[in-house]
Amino acid sequence: MAFNSNSRILITGGTGSFGKAFIKEVLQKYPEISRIVIYSRDELKQWELQQLYPKKNYPQLRFFLGDVRDRDRLKLALEQVDTVIHAAALKQVPAAEYNPIEFINTNVLGAENVVRACLDSNVKQVVALSTDKATAPINLYGATKLCSDKLFIAANNIKGNRDLRISVVRYGNVMGSRGSVIPFFLEKAKEGILPITDERMTRFNISLKDGVSMVLWALKNNFGGELLVPKIPSYRIIDVAKAIGPNCKIENVGIRPGEKIHEEMITSADSFNTYEMDNYYIIFPSDENIKKQYKKANIRIKPVPTGFSYNSLNNPDFLSIDQIRSMIIENVDTSFKPI
Repeated sequence: MAFNSNSRILITGGTGSFGKAFIKEVLQKYPEISRIVIYSRDELKQWELQQLYPKKNYPQLRFFLGDVRDRDRLKLALEQVDTVIHAAALKQVPAAEYNPIEFINTNVLGAENVVRACLDSNVKQVVALSTDKATAPINLYGATKLCSDKLFIAANNIKGNRDLRISVVRYGNVMGSRGSVIPFFLEKAKEGILPITDERMTRFNISLKDGVSMVLWALKNNFGGELLVPKIPSYRIIDVAKAIGPNCKIENVGIRPGEKIHEEMITSADSFNTYEMDNYYIIFPSDENIKKQYKKANIRIKPVPTGFSYNSLNNPDFLSIDQIRSMIIENVDTSFKPI
């Protein structure tokens, strides 16, 4: 069990797509939970979330305005918190190319603030959300998330005698999340034209529900220092366009600054420290002790072949056009009909 009646959670970026899905799932699975602190800087989104969860019906929720750039504010929000989910980040690739220092301040220095605030508090476990763009990054956003990943993993080396476990989960495009390709295509299809950056482009795909499930798995099973990667399907961007607007005109607009044709989540250089489970891959740090702890806990892991890599093109699991349509109805828009 990940949580109980004494559990107290804080979610940075708690008003984002993941945060809202996580809150909904936790309240359904663990209605007796003591506290969920929703930490974010957008007062409008906090107000909107409060309308969904009024205080009289959800007394365990706390809405805490703050920015991860502000370590003192974080430390105040972390009082009596035992679990932290770090979901706050600036994420738009073109915006990062144009405003690099803003992404560094939030994604890198903000991550360090979260680490330090957790070390200074009585937090017991931390799971930080990563992205496929952090693997062999070619854009500023991916580079900042790689730095963030390293900060969280390395924090296990300086925790001393603290009872603290810090891990990272990395996954691909979240179906239906704000600013992602599917909501964009759904809107553009109304105009009869779908802009495609490159017809060869592929991406990993994960639903919000599966993303939440992976974080809950990590909270229940992690030992600190590991990076978790899910086994998820890929899709071709052109197939997403055909699923949403089969009668729409396709307009090739070219790759945006910092974009890849295909995304990676595990490089061949990672293969020496990567192990496989039924539903996940785990990239371990150099510390052999963590692997021993997994085996002691009877969590079955096996090493991947040397040179193994995991990218959205060589993924053996691809979504068909019909599958994409079904997933849009299930995860994004129940009233969706192809245009």
